Amino acid sequence: MNIQFMGAAKMVTGSKHLITTPNQTKILLDCGLVQGVHDDKIDYNRNFGFDPSSVDYVILSHAHIDHSGLLPRLVKEGFKGIVFCTSGTADLCKIMLLDSAHIQTADLGYLNKKRTKKNLKTIDPLYDIEDVEAVLKMFQIVDYDQTIKVNNEFSFLFTDAGHLLGSACVHLKIKTGPRKYKKITYTGDIGKYGDSILRDPQEFPQPDILICESTYGNKLHPVAKDAELELIQIVNETCIEKKGKLIIPAFSVDRTQEIIYLLDQAHNSGKLAPVKVFVDSPLSVKATDIMRKHEECYRDEFLNYIAKDADPFGFKNLEFVSDVEASKAINGLTEPCIIISSSGMAEAGRVKHHIANNIENPNTTILLVGYCTPESLGGKLKAGLPVVRIFGEEYHVKAKVQSLDYYSAHADYTEMLHFLKCIKASKVEKTFLVHGEYENQLAFKERLIDAGFRHVFIPNMKEQFDL
Repeated sequence: MNIQFMGAAKMVTGSKHLITTPNQTKILLDCGLVQGVHDDKIDYNRNFGFDPSSVDYVILSHAHIDHSGLLPRLVKEGFKGIVFCTSGTADLCKIMLLDSAHIQTADLGYLNKKRTKKNLKTIDPLYDIEDVEAVLKMFQIVDYDQTIKVNNEFSFLFTDAGHLLGSACVHLKIKTGPRKYKKITYTGDIGKYGDSILRDPQEFPQPDILICESTYGNKLHPVAKDAELELIQIVNETCIEKKGKLIIPAFSVDRTQEIIYLLDQAHNSGKLAPVKVFVDSPLSVKATDIMRKHEECYRDEFLNYIAKDADPFGFKNLEFVSDVEASKAINGLTEPCIIISSSGMAEAGRVKHHIANNIENPNTTILLVGYCTPESLGGKLKAGLPVVRIFGEEYHVKAKVQSLDYYSAHADYTEMLHFLKCIKASKVEKTFLVHGEYENQLAFKERLIDAGFRHVFIPNMKEQFDL
């Protein structure tokens, strides 16, 4: 039995981990799109590095595109198996994968016009709507804490990861011989403790093999109350003092709702300045409706708030924007406003247009509220680059760029270590660190060793290990 790491190896995107069982059953843990990583020699999204038709099962930890976004292409290239996931993940994938297909078509259409003018070859989308519809038919919903015996060789169960609506840690039990089994835990992405909406990550059974994310393996989040105060201060500085626009790139699911919920609380308490707030994302509108359906994922404090305020995602001056022309009209506004738009890494979607139209205005603030890969537009802005390229054109960064990392959906290293305390480190035979930048993984590896974990590995892309 072996595992091969086909994505999220020394980088924070494109999760794909391929397990081959003793009977040659192939189980793919996640099938994510590589975002914001550009390599002239390798197109990770068009070359899986394995035969998609050979994969028997996909077990999906959650719906974020860097974990689910290549599922339609997997089907396009021959996958005919089953995709296991939670109910929340299935509902989100229905809208997020369709949105991904639309974004590719729209963004490539815009980019291809420029490429044509420069006599460059146009680029085809990775997949289309039909591919999305095909993979959605392969989804099989599994509840949390429900052991699923897939066949005589392996079973698995999901526990709540607290990272995203429907997110799960995957726990596999694979037969390796007569009365012998190997237990493998894949954390997916671990949520932070004390999220304003979602439940905390759940304890889980003892594994033999651990595959652990490491996004914030060397970072601590700021204290929540400080971040909340800072957000209101940023709104006042940008929209009241400078009369400018505050642009917040945010993932359409969870992070957008968390920001709206915070603004809703600030509005109810009278702390929010009377400025217009636009949520410019058709996906965010649909995602908000889906989140209302899944109270099984909510923490008690949020349920108590809902009992007092029936709509925690709506208040005066808040407007959800789906129409394209209405989105374009926001850029023509001269009055101060807050624009919340996807994607969180500013790498695709409408937010790129808003940034392009406002980045050279010194009265603008671009507020990054989650993790951004270094190669993404959000990552380049966070790094302080004076010039960035958007849709193939150069823009001078005159807008103020700020970050509030508290709103990342990922646990920091103390929270990840706390999450792992429910198991005995000495009983874990091998630990693999994925979904992290190499320097952060090195730091987290040392922390795991100090905590008693043995044989901690940081896989390279396509590297294979016996289990």
